[in-house]
Amino acid sequence: MAVRAVRGAVQLERDESGHMEEQVGALLTAVLERNGLHTQDLISIWFTATPDLHSDFPAAAARKLGIVDVPLICAQELDIDGAMPRVVRVLAHIESDKPRADIAHVYLGAAAALRKDIAQ
Repeated sequence: MAVRAVRGAVQLERDESGHMEEQVGALLTAVLERNGLHTQDLISIWFTATPDLHSDFPAAAARKLGIVDVPLICAQELDIDGAMPRVVRVLAHIESDKPRADIAHVYLGAAAALRKDIAQ
């Protein structure tokens, strides 16, 4: 079994805790489903949020999905002029037999514009 990394992002419509929980939950669910993963395949998850998001920790959404025994960390994304606002990004380390080229990176909604080269 190899260690792989899977990326993803979602842009929130507004900075509200419930909305963040819903959108980050949808992102994590899509990452798991599109890669045929279960929570026991997760090693760790790193979340970043743009500086304009203050309502909650993205990791709280993972805990509410039942991801309770996986190390999670949140950090603030760089504050770059012209960057897309209200974005939560994820970098998940996983165990998978899939070749690196077969990992499905997930960019939902408007966040697909961030990585047109790898967005599924």
